[in-house]
Amino acid sequence: MLTPPSSRNGFYAVFETLDLIFHQAVRNVRKTHGNAIIGLILNILQTVILIAVFMVIFIFAGMRAAAIRGDTLIYLMSGVFLFMVFTKVITQVANAEGPTSAMMKHRPMNSIVAVGGAALAELYIQILSVLVILFLYHAIWTPVTIHNPVAAFGMLLAVWFAGLAIGVALYALKPWMPGVSRLLTLLITRINMVASGKFFLANSLPEAFLVYFLWNPLFHAIDQARGFAFINYNPMHTSAMYPIYFGLVCILLGMMAEFYTRKRASLSWGARV
Repeated sequence: MLTPPSSRNGFYAVFETLDLIFHQAVRNVRKTHGNAIIGLILNILQTVILIAVFMVIFIFAGMRAAAIRGDTLIYLMSGVFLFMVFTKVITQVANAEGPTSAMMKHRPMNSIVAVGGAALAELYIQILSVLVILFLYHAIWTPVTIHNPVAAFGMLLAVWFAGLAIGVALYALKPWMPGVSRLLTLLITRINMVASGKFFLANSLPEAFLVYFLWNPLFHAIDQARGFAFINYNPMHTSAMYPIYFGLVCILLGMMAEFYTRKRASLSWGARV
């Protein structure tokens, strides 16, 4: 037990970390429900209910004319899917195992494994939910036609990365100010109910209002995803690379803050987190 650890090369260390992240992701998937299939079904139902609510609002508010010419449900799904990925990964990463949690007492466990496992588990659940919903819609209702499905899926991955980066920043803040971290997590998810652009297009917004949305990586991702999903829509005010650049900056700052926090972690923090 007291034998010093043997030296390992970089490749083995990376492989071992990825293996730990995979097992942590499996644990996180099963943590919400003992049966992974039921957990997936619950997430699918949550997404379907959200789409149905937005569809009712869309119809009764008379906003169907503002949508892209084509399938209105695909228009809504392109916004809801990315919104769910973004908000869910932020919440899961921000609430991942902290430096004072019981899991951190096990030697192979570290913050990278905790954050990576939470983010990977949420990506797995959301991708499965998207595929199941699109398949059922295609098989039961009407054939699904997506102009550029690979690029549209790329925007889902881009917004997942941006959400992961924001979650890392909140994760680093949580041991110092747990209340503020929880409040910011809730605030980001609530603001994006409107600021994500699920109900409208960037091309249809006046310049005076556009500036209030361009800071948001989710707004860019949804608008670009609709450009890839519909052949007759060309986004002119958003960038497909903005969520990536935004995520790189946030994850750099978040990892620096997390490293500083980990070096100063105290067990007494566990009572506050």
